[in-house]
Amino acid sequence: MDSIPLGALFAALTVLLLISGFFAMAETSMMAVNRYRLRTLARTGHRGAKLAEWLLSNTDKLLGVVLLGNNLINAASASVVTVITFRLFGQNEVALTLSTLAVTFLILVFSEVTPKVIGASYPERIAPAASFVLAPMLKLAYPAVWFVNLFVQRLLRLLRLRAGAASENSMGVEELRTLLTESGNFLPAQHRGILLNLFDLEHITVDDVMRPRGQIEAIDIDGDTDLDEIIHQIATSHHARLPVYEGEPNNVVGMLHVRRVLARIHEDDFDLAELRAALREPYFIPSGTNLYTQLAQFQTRRQSQGLVVDEYGELLGLVSLEDILEEIVGEFASLRPGDQEPGLRQEDGSYLVEGAVSLRELNRKLKLHLPTDGARTLNGLLLDTLEAMPEPGVSVMIAGYPLEIVQVHERMVKTVRIGHRRAGSDPGP
Repeated sequence: MDSIPLGALFAALTVLLLISGFFAMAETSMMAVNRYRLRTLARTGHRGAKLAEWLLSNTDKLLGVVLLGNNLINAASASVVTVITFRLFGQNEVALTLSTLAVTFLILVFSEVTPKVIGASYPERIAPAASFVLAPMLKLAYPAVWFVNLFVQRLLRLLRLRAGAASENSMGVEELRTLLTESGNFLPAQHRGILLNLFDLEHITVDDVMRPRGQIEAIDIDGDTDLDEIIHQIATSHHARLPVYEGEPNNVVGMLHVRRVLARIHEDDFDLAELRAALREPYFIPSGTNLYTQLAQFQTRRQSQGLVVDEYGELLGLVSLEDILEEIVGEFASLRPGDQEPGLRQEDGSYLVEGAVSLRELNRKLKLHLPTDGARTLNGLLLDTLEAMPEPGVSVMIAGYPLEIVQVHERMVKTVRIGHRRAGSDPGP
């Protein structure tokens, strides 16, 4: 190499460092690229994305050709730096030490750290472009790559490791949830919220969203009930369907489609027998059914509402398709007939709330953070916390919110005053 000009050696060193930097940048970008985004790009016909996807499906061969080329180039760079150092400082220990430090610095800065930072910052741009170079190289250097990987596979077998086990491209529910949460501006907040709510359907039951038994509007067709009173109730009802019971609410005999009988209720021959003939079989839902299962059941049975019952057949409440949809897309703009706002805002910023209100509805509408992993109503939450019969004037702190019992009726909390959450308190689950 003594006949090679010093300028040519510097030029060769520059080229080698650039090639080494390409391998480092390509390796990092290939490992950092978003596989799902790459797959989407490949489906549009992007050739570079298809090549990158093929290379990533053969990770051992991809790493083999990248590291083979990178190590050969780095070894050549070290030799060139050594020759340059000997030319400038002579062949001695000082020159050898300087060449070692120099080649380490040059490779570290220009061929490793800087290219890898670039590759990690722009993987979607670099990986498809680098694939046009790496794919042909893999085919040309395949015998050498195969020979190296032969020893690699034997070593992995000795260590009882399976190649590719850690890089399987699958995602669980929690990974998908994290992906959606961190999607940022790539996904509108409303769409992100809907998708996240879908994951919660399996953890929310019909008991959490149903209208409690005491708030259900129903018709009693017991023999002692006045027909005119029933007709008035049907004519003034805001609901499309009404449960019909006989004697007591647990004895539900059918569901009445209000619109189907409205045209007949004012006719002279309309009687209870005709009303019974218009009833449809009620649809009962076991308590504890999760919303995902119930949504599928509504679709299969072509139903839009059902009556929730416990293991003893006791009526607990009524759940509708709209209740489930609200858990997915959020509260609808307008209130449903018969609904009321969950709380009456006071001048001091507190709210007067009925004890029978659902905790989930209360949290959603008033933006609170009361715990929902136990009791389902505000009354139940207070009873669980107090572990005693409620009395007016009693206050308790729950999840940082001061709750004052204002009114009690028949051993149940009728009205509660909810104050502002105390700063620094844990909002709870």
